[in-house]
Amino acid sequence: MFVPRLFLFLLSVSFVSPASATWFRYEDAKMGTRVEVQFWLDEAGRESELREAVMTEFDRIEAMMSTYIESSEISRVNRDAAIEPQKVSAELYALIDVAMQLSEITDGAFDITYDSVGNLYDFRAGKRPDALEIAAHLEAVDYRNVSLDEDDQSISFSEPGVRINLGGIAKGYSCEQVIKLLKDRGIKHALVSAGGDTRILGDRRGKPWIVGVQDPDRRDAVFTRLALQDEAVSTSGDYERFFLEGGVRYHHILTPATGKPVQGVRSVTIIGPDATMTDGLSTSVFVLGPEAGIALLDSLEGYEMLIIMADGNYYFSGGLTDS
Repeated sequence: MFVPRLFLFLLSVSFVSPASATWFRYEDAKMGTRVEVQFWLDEAGRESELREAVMTEFDRIEAMMSTYIESSEISRVNRDAAIEPQKVSAELYALIDVAMQLSEITDGAFDITYDSVGNLYDFRAGKRPDALEIAAHLEAVDYRNVSLDEDDQSISFSEPGVRINLGGIAKGYSCEQVIKLLKDRGIKHALVSAGGDTRILGDRRGKPWIVGVQDPDRRDAVFTRLALQDEAVSTSGDYERFFLEGGVRYHHILTPATGKPVQGVRSVTIIGPDATMTDGLSTSVFVLGPEAGIALLDSLEGYEMLIIMADGNYYFSGGLTDS
């Protein structure tokens, strides 16, 4: 089955006897992508309840964090935080705080204010801002324009025109939260994916889960396969939302310092214990490139990286081998 944007999952859904113990698998359109949930249920009868709980959790997070929903908390922040501090929920505040910390350790390679320029691109229509439009909005792209008040649990912007977008971290966060929900309900073996972000709970009943990293040049092929259990894996690629113009690929992963799409990198895959971080790190390393990206991953315990370059070269961090 093909997962648009990033992964080809080579996973078979098995049904075993007796009927009271089996795998269950659901797919739906959530958060602007396709989400998939698989889990092993020792006794049938709870599958509908679990499916509803899982999809409700995806909807809850989207309703809070989507910039496409006018009533979301993040939309309110974008409208009013340059006027006065905006109080937000503890959950949204905590995730933005994580994003800000990631901005600091990556020296701004990860920056949720990228949308101050990013919203000028229309990848479906093949439209991009010109140099003057980018320059007019680029000062707003700086995570230091965002201030967090822990005591008041509020967010404010120091410049007009600042927009934040959690697209580089929210899907991983949602996978992490859904796995927590399933674990709290007694599930021991599960896979949850949202676009290019996947969180795995346990193994596949005695076997690892096999996740294939998509070949950036071929939508129906894999570059390599990963055998995983109790891990998160996220891939950021330049082949999900893009258009070509004059031989240049314009895609959705922007360099915050320039407001232009990163060139030279095709995809980055991060493996680690937490899907929120693997999601954010895959974007960060995409912007940083191989040398700085490997240095970053080597400084973080438990996280590994595969980066595929436009020139055909590829790089692994220290904990992975080319095998």
